[in-house]
Amino acid sequence: MVTTTPDFEKHTGLPPLASRYVCPDDLEWSPTRFPGIDVKVLMRDDDRGLMTALFRWAPGSFLPDHVHEDIEQTYVLEGSFEDEDGVAKAGDFVWRPPGSRHDARSRNGAVTLSLFLRPNRFIGDEASGGTA
Repeated sequence: MVTTTPDFEKHTGLPPLASRYVCPDDLEWSPTRFPGIDVKVLMRDDDRGLMTALFRWAPGSFLPDHVHEDIEQTYVLEGSFEDEDGVAKAGDFVWRPPGSRHDARSRNGAVTLSLFLRPNRFIGDEASGGTA
């Protein structure tokens, strides 16, 4: 099976078509390559580029210039984050169309739930690619 919740042992041995229940509290936060931004991957399919993840943004954290190769969807659970188009605060939902480009920051910290159909492409970093 190519779709997984990485490092989640409770799914080991499940039949291929069984539902995968995930308790985010059972997952550890992992640092991304961007200081102050941590992630809990809830579901990932590397072959298709799909990913659903929780992101924890420390106050003052910054995600550099990147392009969304397909639709990106984010629901803000706590705090707020922003870009040049606006501010998304707790309870807000924002989605971006394919080809959209921006950087993002969180002045006071945030926790977001994000869904990606394909990984972001970071400008000046095309060799490594990937989502946060």
